[in-house]
Amino acid sequence: MPSIIASPPTQDTRPPLPMRPTPHERDGRQPSPDTGRPHPRQISTPPTQPDSTILEALRRVVDHQIGPRGVGAIYRNTDGAFEVQAVIRNPEQARALLKRRCAQWALIVKDVLRPDAQPYAIGSVWTDSDYLVREADDIRAARKAVAA
Repeated sequence: MPSIIASPPTQDTRPPLPMRPTPHERDGRQPSPDTGRPHPRQISTPPTQPDSTILEALRRVVDHQIGPRGVGAIYRNTDGAFEVQAVIRNPEQARALLKRRCAQWALIVKDVLRPDAQPYAIGSVWTDSDYLVREADDIRAARKAVAA
């Protein structure tokens, strides 16, 4: 039984621990001439002109989200009844109005159930719970022209 008073074994008497195998990534044991990245950084520049198929797909998505809400349309949902004053399709203007970085469009609507209502911007998409009370001015004018 070892004595409690005896000194502990020194580091010299123990064998050194084995080195682990070299990992896939460099761990600093080997000199490295590069920056340490496993793959060189490749900077890709966006194309100067956006692809027309992507723009068409985005336009269709925006049209689907806006739905039949054109200028002059009155629609109703669970929140109330609203008249569309303007449709903004410019993303920069929509982002400024809605204060959202991802906005692609915005509507300026006025609550028709309140006599003192002020127009305000919304970005809610057209859903199954929304329905038209009155069509947009351009659609009504086109139908009158076809009927005449």
